[in-house]
Amino acid sequence: MSELTYDEQAVAQAAEVLYEAQRTAQPAEPVKDIVGEGNVDAAYAVQELLMSRRESDGLARIGRKVGLTNPAVQAQLGVDQPDFGVLLSDMDVTGVEAVDMSRLISPRIEAEIAFVLARDVDAVDRASVVAAVGSARAAFEIVDSRVRDWRISIVDTIADNASSALFVLGDVELPLDGFDPVAIPMSLTADGAVVSSGSGAACMGDPVNALVWVAETAARVGRPLRAGEVVLSGALGPMVPFTAGTSYTADLGILGTVTAVAGR
Repeated sequence: MSELTYDEQAVAQAAEVLYEAQRTAQPAEPVKDIVGEGNVDAAYAVQELLMSRRESDGLARIGRKVGLTNPAVQAQLGVDQPDFGVLLSDMDVTGVEAVDMSRLISPRIEAEIAFVLARDVDAVDRASVVAAVGSARAAFEIVDSRVRDWRISIVDTIADNASSALFVLGDVELPLDGFDPVAIPMSLTADGAVVSSGSGAACMGDPVNALVWVAETAARVGRPLRAGEVVLSGALGPMVPFTAGTSYTADLGILGTVTAVAGR
């Protein structure tokens, strides 16, 4: 593992900017100008500092998310590689009647597959990672950017915890050998009208590829995946705005449906 290089003072400054943006639900300017454009190591250091601070606020780490796995989503944001973020205990809004919009700035929603780990992931070869999965579920990720108007580079979105905000899990749980993740269809509706569609193949060619990628990357930065964690695969199709007063449902075939309602 190579030594990570960044300016610790700049990392701390960027983390403070993003922490306040999240706390106040007021957007900040891009942080790439603070830590250096293209400095991915610095961006992950900002994210780690940000998550550690939120942990000290009483929130537990409960999983990871893989972001920017779909070429269409990468094109939407003008980036060319995936990233990952941390899921905290206050991000799980499964079963919530309506999502509280006051904590969000410019939210969007995308349908994904969630992998629930039954074992620690100490070896990151594909077979070991797959063997660690206990079940898979349909999921929504509600993403948000603390950076004004989503003017993000890869550095900005990594630092901002991969633009994660909230997630919702569907009710159906299947073992990973009970379906073909690549063939999973996805249709996302907003108040009954189809607004996005795709399939498992749109997520790095196979959602399991995203899971293996985050296992490798998490191990590299010293935070390996652990039993009980939820891992969100990344989008199966283009994300769409998450608009107040709208009900969203995604149908993922054999994995069932997942629904999220945006509060007013």
